[in-house]
Amino acid sequence: MRCDLHIHTMYSPDSKTTPDQIVSRCKKAGIDCIAITDHNTIAGALELKRVAPFKVIISSEIHTKDGEVIGYFLTEEIPGKLPALETARLIKKQGGLVCVPHPFDRLRGSAIERHALDEILHEVDIIEIFNARSINRHHNTMARQFAAQHKLLASAGSDAHTPDEIGKTYIEMPDFDGKDGFRNALAQGKIVGHYSSILVHISSRWAQIRKD
Repeated sequence: MRCDLHIHTMYSPDSKTTPDQIVSRCKKAGIDCIAITDHNTIAGALELKRVAPFKVIISSEIHTKDGEVIGYFLTEEIPGKLPALETARLIKKQGGLVCVPHPFDRLRGSAIERHALDEILHEVDIIEIFNARSINRHHNTMARQFAAQHKLLASAGSDAHTPDEIGKTYIEMPDFDGKDGFRNALAQGKIVGHYSSILVHISSRWAQIRKD
């Protein structure tokens, strides 16, 4: 199956993509599983879970005080602006998986700070090693090397904020059930990575301005 593990909806402040648009785009792109990773909320993920005819992983990209952390397989929302370590522990407390997105992308102010990455490393399950929105491709290479060095699972995603970005990057992996099945399937995954245009950053910024 094809899994895009980093997608935003209109429930994120910098996206206007509706659940219906996501379902339509996934069908067109042949995506069989998605993780909805809206900022500091699981509302969009719950909505997609209700309407999508394919697997949806309830997730959130959480703005900690030290940078962004993704929680996969969440059951409750986790507030932003907490320390990264506390956020990671709250994810684990509800049985979720901790993923660090675009960890070395210094062109984003939202990337986790290095001292915080080191501090939460013992709680981390997954490192995002390919993000389709990364402008400097070396940042993805650094993430891949870090994941290998620390023997962590590797993920990838489009980080889509617009419908057309969905499926730019995905992972080919076996079908799975639940968190443990996901871990095993991800370990066998093959990343198919393509970069989005740099112009997508303008689209998400414009969406944020219109919402403000």
